Amino acid sequence: MEPTLTADTNDTDLAHAEILWKAADVLRGQIDAAEYKHVVLGLLFLKYISDSFEARRDELRVELAADGIAGAQLERLLENRDEYAAERVFWVPPEARWQNLQNQAARAEIATLLDDAILAVERDNQRLKGKLPRDYARRGIAPEKLKGLIDLIADIGFKGDRAKARDMLGRVYEYFLGKFAQAEGKLGGEFFTPRCIVRLLVEMLEPYEGRVYDPCCGSAGMFVQSERFVEAHGGQKTDISIFGQESNPTTWRLAHMNLAIRGIEANLGSQPADSFLRNLHPDLKADYILANPPFNISDWSGKLLADDVRWRYGTPPVGNANYAWIQHFNHHLAPSNGRGGGVAGFVMANGSLSTGSGGEGEIRKRIIEADLVDCIVALPAQLFLTTGIPACLWFLTRDKTGKNLKHGGRDRTSETLFIDARKLGQMQTRSLRVLTGGDNGESMLADGMGDPKPDSDLGRIVYAFRQWRGEPAPDWWDEKAHGAWAYRDRPGFCKAETIEGIGKHDFVLTPGRYVGAEQQEDDGEPFTEKFPRLLAEVEECFAEGERLMTSVREQLLRVEE
Repeated sequence: MEPTLTADTNDTDLAHAEILWKAADVLRGQIDAAEYKHVVLGLLFLKYISDSFEARRDELRVELAADGIAGAQLERLLENRDEYAAERVFWVPPEARWQNLQNQAARAEIATLLDDAILAVERDNQRLKGKLPRDYARRGIAPEKLKGLIDLIADIGFKGDRAKARDMLGRVYEYFLGKFAQAEGKLGGEFFTPRCIVRLLVEMLEPYEGRVYDPCCGSAGMFVQSERFVEAHGGQKTDISIFGQESNPTTWRLAHMNLAIRGIEANLGSQPADSFLRNLHPDLKADYILANPPFNISDWSGKLLADDVRWRYGTPPVGNANYAWIQHFNHHLAPSNGRGGGVAGFVMANGSLSTGSGGEGEIRKRIIEADLVDCIVALPAQLFLTTGIPACLWFLTRDKTGKNLKHGGRDRTSETLFIDARKLGQMQTRSLRVLTGGDNGESMLADGMGDPKPDSDLGRIVYAFRQWRGEPAPDWWDEKAHGAWAYRDRPGFCKAETIEGIGKHDFVLTPGRYVGAEQQEDDGEPFTEKFPRLLAEVEECFAEGERLMTSVREQLLRVEE
């Protein structure tokens, strides 16, 4: 039996989740990872709401017994839905309770029973109606394989303290999303943005309060990290209002489950829909936009949207959606209102920084001249599961006066910050790189919460940005340990430039054009001594090369003989 995941094992739940993943993955053979994802995550969700229901039921039983209530009256009150709704616990009807399902796991029709159970949960919880996967029977999974998976998930315990249990499930869920994205590779990574990229966007935008929007929200990772940011800085999750949209039906359901297990309220529209063709939030003006859109796509229906109101700075080419996304984000940003305006941070293809084809260069020029571009970050390669090519981050703002910053900032009108982070990151696998600063031990609070440490990859980027915006130093900043809290251009890493200066580069936004080359440290050795030494080393290498070549020739001649 696998180790039980309980709320008391918070430090080791991911290690246990890895064991569960390896065991569950063995069962995958019958269907591909893209479908298996929804099978496993749907069952995890069902197990969680059932455990939470049973935990509240146990609490209620103790409360009623203490009031002298017993027998049939007690059992009747245990089935009172209001007692669960008051504690924000999903009502789970008898046929959907985990123990009942596990008791019937060996039956040939277990897939149909699971579909019926999920339908019953949706029927009795309007928030979940039409938002859960309930097509287990259609997938044709062998009953014995489904029973094996149910038995594995049964070992995960979500009872006990509900807040800890919810946090634990959130960590396990996020872990599984990442593992499934890796298993699916390029075809499946679209629903999942690497955690380090989400953390970087959130830490730079700092969504303390207001409307948060993601028009291509995938599995809702941007919203989860935004909520974690708010709570890590002493706020409440109700300080932000969440709006999103997702075109893929199964991913849309995944997002709802991901938010529901954390108790996050969100408006993702009444159904899945394409943000270009059917904008579900046409009048929304957001304070924060975070997104990882499917960039470089050619089939975005551009011919049908030639005169769209969103194309304020020019009609995007029909063969590439990049500048359609950029202008869609800008369209939904809250205007400057004397107290600041909306800000956006999003992932984009590197080509968007320099392309001139299809009118994109002219659109970019107009966006720059409108003083919307706050910061551009060049990212290292191999950060994304969907592509090995490097991407970049754009940050737009409607107001550079600093009035929209919670702790204040300077007026940076007509300026843009360029950060070249291509040399940062470390390889997690042979094909996947991560930026440090978002995990336990790399941030100021436990469990990867709070500000990233200054010497981490995220820290280097985030604090350069915050210093440039003129934000005050965080309370924990120690100038003796971390240096003065003041922005300065760093050759090879960051450079502030004016619109006029960008114009001299033909309005190309590639950070490498501006930050220059990294300064090399002087080792103190005089050139008159260094040159002869290096020349001798080169001559020695040449001599060794000749010796090895002679040896190889001799060996080859012996083979011929």
